[in-house]
Amino acid sequence: MLDFLSINISELSQYFFDANKRIYIVYLLSALALAVPVYWLKFSSFSLLPFLRFVFPKSIYTHKSARHDYVLLVVNKLIKSALFPLVVITMAPIAIGISSTIEYLFGYLEPIALSTTAIIAIFTVLLFLFDDFTRFLLHYILHKVPMLWEFHKVHHSALVLTPFTIYRSHPIESLLYAFRMTLTQGFVVGLCYYFFGPTLKMYDILGANALVFLFNFFGSNLRHSHIWLSWGDKVESYLISPAQHQIHHSDNPKHFDRNFGSALALWDRLFFCHIKASQVDKITYGISVNHKGHNSLLQIYFEPFKKAAQSLIPKR
Repeated sequence: MLDFLSINISELSQYFFDANKRIYIVYLLSALALAVPVYWLKFSSFSLLPFLRFVFPKSIYTHKSARHDYVLLVVNKLIKSALFPLVVITMAPIAIGISSTIEYLFGYLEPIALSTTAIIAIFTVLLFLFDDFTRFLLHYILHKVPMLWEFHKVHHSALVLTPFTIYRSHPIESLLYAFRMTLTQGFVVGLCYYFFGPTLKMYDILGANALVFLFNFFGSNLRHSHIWLSWGDKVESYLISPAQHQIHHSDNPKHFDRNFGSALALWDRLFFCHIKASQVDKITYGISVNHKGHNSLLQIYFEPFKKAAQSLIPKR
C-alpha cells in the first residue's frame, strides 16, 4: 500500500514537468506573465509584492473550496490508478476498426501522395479539431443530461477558482473524458491511416500536440482563476478566452450553459451558447447562491450517485 501511494505521489509531482498536463511549469509561468498586463491595466503601475498578492490572494488559495481541489487532485489520482486499469479501452483497436470499416465501405485506397510536412500538418490539425469538438460535445452533454450533470456538478461547485480546479472532478466524469480521448484519437488515427498510410506523426512541442501546447501556453491556467483576461470581441468570436470560461463558472442563471468550449468558440456559436466577456459584468462562482451540497469530500464523492439515481425516478 505504501509503495502504491509513493508511486502515485511521485507521478503527481511529475505533472509540473509534463507538457501534456495543465499545471506544467511552463504553462504556469506563462499564465503568471499574462497576469502582468492585467495587473498593470488595473492599477496603472507595477510592484512585485503587491502583484504577487494580487495573483495569489490568501483568501482564495486557502479557501475551503480550494483545499478540496488540492485533496481531489491526489485522491482522484489514487482512484484512477486503482480502478481505471480494470476498464480497458485502448486506441489501437479503435483505429484499426475505423480504418477497416472505411476500407470495407469504400474499398482499398492507395496512400495519398503528399509531402511528409503536409501529412504531419493535416494529422496534427485533425487531432486538435476532433479533440476540441468532442471535448465540447461531452461537456455539453454533461450539462444537459440530468444524471450526468450530477457528476459534473462537482466541478461547478467550486466557489473559488485556481489552476488546480481543473482537477476538481468526480471519478465518473474523469472516466468519461478518458473514453472520449481514446475514441477520438482512435478515430483520427484510423481515418488518417486509411488516407495516408501507417507513417503518421504529429507536430509536437515537448511531447504535446503543438496546437494544444500553444493553447495551454496562452493562458489556459487563467481560465480557472480570479484574473479576468479577455481577448476582445473579435478574437473571442473564434477562441475562448480565460474570462469566457470564468463566465461558464458563474453562479448567475443568465450565464448557465454558456461557453462550453475549450479552445475554439466555433462550437459554442453553432450550438447558440456563446457569450463574450464584454457582455458580462462582475461574476461570482458556483452552481447557485442557494446550493448547499459538496461541502465535504464525502458529499463530493457520494452525493452525485444519490442525486443521479434520484434523477432516473419519474416525477409524479
